[in-house]
Amino acid sequence: MSEEKNNIPALEIKDLTVHFVLEDETVEAVNGVSLRLEKGKILGLVGETGAGKTTTALSCLNLVQTPPGVIKSGEVLIDGQDILKMNDKQLEKCRGKEVSMIFQDPMTSLNPVFTVGEQIATSVFLHEKVTREQAKEKAGDLLELVGIPRERAGEYSHQFSGGMKQRVVIAIALACNPQLLIADEPTTALDVTIQAQVLDLMLNLKKQFNTSMIFITHDLGIVAEICDEVAVMYAGKIIERGTLEDIFNHAKHPYTEGLFNSLPNIEEKVDRLKPIPGLMPDPTKLPKGCAFAPRCPYAKPECIDTPQEEKMISSTHGILCSRYNEEGFHIERKEEN
Repeated sequence: MSEEKNNIPALEIKDLTVHFVLEDETVEAVNGVSLRLEKGKILGLVGETGAGKTTTALSCLNLVQTPPGVIKSGEVLIDGQDILKMNDKQLEKCRGKEVSMIFQDPMTSLNPVFTVGEQIATSVFLHEKVTREQAKEKAGDLLELVGIPRERAGEYSHQFSGGMKQRVVIAIALACNPQLLIADEPTTALDVTIQAQVLDLMLNLKKQFNTSMIFITHDLGIVAEICDEVAVMYAGKIIERGTLEDIFNHAKHPYTEGLFNSLPNIEEKVDRLKPIPGLMPDPTKLPKGCAFAPRCPYAKPECIDTPQEEKMISSTHGILCSRYNEEGFHIERKEEN
């Protein structure tokens, strides 16, 4: 029985569709997303702003605001249990204990009228069978785990710098050693030094507690540094997914290649970077077929009209493109030395 338990993934998303239904229009934020994350692995979820990354993450905690958000279909299995079917009491036990999230903006994630120690201790007290004094003691331990002296537990969020606030948010997320940690761009707006410290902390958590993670970012450099697997999201769909090796060395989708080609290369001197032309489509007016087709140099008329189905290039590498293996389909990539 325990062996069966070990084979259950930390997270499995099956055909998740989330729309935001407004009076005049419907925003198709997430459209049939499927993902699987094994225990102890870090998945990088990459894509432009508006791709649907945060909505997917919020669905993993059943936190999509309703209304206007509507989960049209799908399952989100946390250690085999569908969080979308849980009642309020079950959700209280699951959030923070089984799955936790580091939200994008630490400035708005912390309550300004409670000390940081009280906020961490509250999470511990709610989920663990401890006294308030024991919860307070563990709050100090957690602050030290993220590099903040326990003596600062009695201070308020306005007394901390941006990087320190982010560490406090991480401490709250880790308060009950969740099996799955979702980090929504946790290094945004942090300076390079603090960013490196936060990334080191994430890697240490993986080693120390075997924590599974989804790391949402638009920074491919961070993905290369800490992730085991990568999923590239565009217009509410996963358009390419695979191991770090699959995506960084054998990318097949034109959008994924466009992301790599738009990055600066210190080995190559050029006058201008090579951006992806055009903009992401209006999520209220998505085409029936490939949403990237209007920006794709290889698209044919049928790409826009024909629904795309995932093709498996290997056991780990999937792509949402009907033309990737056609003769003459070639993507130029910058030379790497």
